[in-house]
Amino acid sequence: MRFLALDTPKPLSKIGLGTWQFGSREWGYGPDFERQAAQIVRRAVELGVTVFDSAEVYGFGRSERILGAALGDDRPKVVVASKMLPVLPVAAVVQQRAVASAARLGVTSIDLYQVHLANPLVADHTTMRGMRSLQDVGLVGEVGVSNYGLRRWQVAEAALGRRVLSNQVRYSMLDRAPEQDLLPYARQAGRVVIAYSPLAQGFLSGRYDAKNPPTGTVRRANPYFLPENLERGAALIDTLRQVAAAHDATPSQIALAYLLRHPNVLAIPGASGVEQMERNAAAADIDLADDEYAALAEAAKRFRPITGLAAMPAMLRARFATTTEK
Repeated sequence: MRFLALDTPKPLSKIGLGTWQFGSREWGYGPDFERQAAQIVRRAVELGVTVFDSAEVYGFGRSERILGAALGDDRPKVVVASKMLPVLPVAAVVQQRAVASAARLGVTSIDLYQVHLANPLVADHTTMRGMRSLQDVGLVGEVGVSNYGLRRWQVAEAALGRRVLSNQVRYSMLDRAPEQDLLPYARQAGRVVIAYSPLAQGFLSGRYDAKNPPTGTVRRANPYFLPENLERGAALIDTLRQVAAAHDATPSQIALAYLLRHPNVLAIPGASGVEQMERNAAAADIDLADDEYAALAEAAKRFRPITGLAAMPAMLRARFATTTEK
């Protein structure tokens, strides 16, 4: 395992574990997954993973409870991260939510506490006043944000009066907007970009194509998995497979290695089993050559998916077809 070269109380592994799927029915893993989740977490710790990310909204708190129980005595050794949903994120509410998350996680201090989304109606100085109080009493270690643009990240930091260590954003070979401003800023300022959905919910794994679309509520709602987009992505998947063959790796591992090449990026893919956790962790040790990275970047640039309003007719057709098949 490799780690970020930053001054933090605990080392930050380049690969973490995202736990949205823990306790969340929409992923379709079933009631048996709680036991499996504990095995995934234990194996992650053995492999040197130090960052475990959850949120109060995941499974309405179940993710935090499952993660805390699975970590057990290892909780003080790792970076336990969670996120608060910013509904009325005034200082007093921020403090109450942190206390509740800490109780579910079974910790006396949340190592990294993040604002899940920027609230368009509540200024950051109000939210960060609560965060600062939490830091002052030791209930929160580092403060982070999520889904923030660069300007608002900087405004939040000014409001806190201390570093806002991280910004957790959607970042993958399909979603490369953070490369424009967030990544350069993180490197210059010594901050962290935490990449969620780093495999584009499995699109970059090569498991799916137009004839073999995914099942499950979450992926069916993602326009990337429209048959047209799966067809358009075939060239990108082919490039991933070619690079993977040179490293005796999988397309998913190469897609992760692409992100981790940046020194201030930490990726938090989820895992549905121990073997997937092992493969994800191994991606941190893959070194891409300059020409391989350039080929991947070019292939990603050429992929032009149908998204936004243009994707709505196809999404409706796909949803209607799924409904009539049942």
